[in-house]
Amino acid sequence: MIEVNELSKTFGSVQAVKEVSFTAKDGEITALLGDNGAGKTTSIRMIAGILTPKTGSILVDGHNVREQRRHIGILSDAKGLYERFTSRENMYYYASLMNIPRQEIEKNIANAIKLLEMEEIIDRRTKGFSTGQKMKVLIGRLLAFQPKNLLLDEPTAGLDVMATRRLRSVLRNLKDAGHCIVFSTHVMQEVEQLSDSVIVMHAGRSLIQDSVPGLYGRTGQRSMEEAFVQIVEGAIHV
Repeated sequence: MIEVNELSKTFGSVQAVKEVSFTAKDGEITALLGDNGAGKTTSIRMIAGILTPKTGSILVDGHNVREQRRHIGILSDAKGLYERFTSRENMYYYASLMNIPRQEIEKNIANAIKLLEMEEIIDRRTKGFSTGQKMKVLIGRLLAFQPKNLLLDEPTAGLDVMATRRLRSVLRNLKDAGHCIVFSTHVMQEVEQLSDSVIVMHAGRSLIQDSVPGLYGRTGQRSMEEAFVQIVEGAIHV
């Protein structure tokens, strides 16, 4: 479980995040929905402990985020792989940095191979991989050390239709296994199909948190796009 309270972050004279608050529960997929510049990526990087907030607090499973790094996995883009390593070597190396026992890593990698259908690429060097293949390895890298809390920044960016569908299936399986999953997106369809809870963000602020049906009920709309626009434009009291 991730609890974010009054989080703010400034870069020079630019306030990127302004008093963002939300809760992401275990066994649920929580979406940070907003346009570019809404503060989604900065918020995720603060939750991951990569950036230090100016103000506010972050609790992960009831503890300060700095004490819980072992229990947080972040996927930020399709970069960061060692191209001279195979998929398996990338996954093993990353998990070993978390001081996971060898046998546990090997078991986790075997499970990830099946879950992500990586049999054809697991022992290939990652140089020249497609975006979808790289995404598989990056997700597999997280699964190799089994963090309870997963943070994904625009996870479907650059993926084709089939890769996107597989990713959705993987995230649902992880949700059913009890993981707390937070992902950022500007794609309304992703929110509608994946999310148990949605935080609408705009200009660095969290405007509202509710389920998809709850947002429809509040706005009187029948599509996420129309509900989002109405919330951002301030047509309802949030």
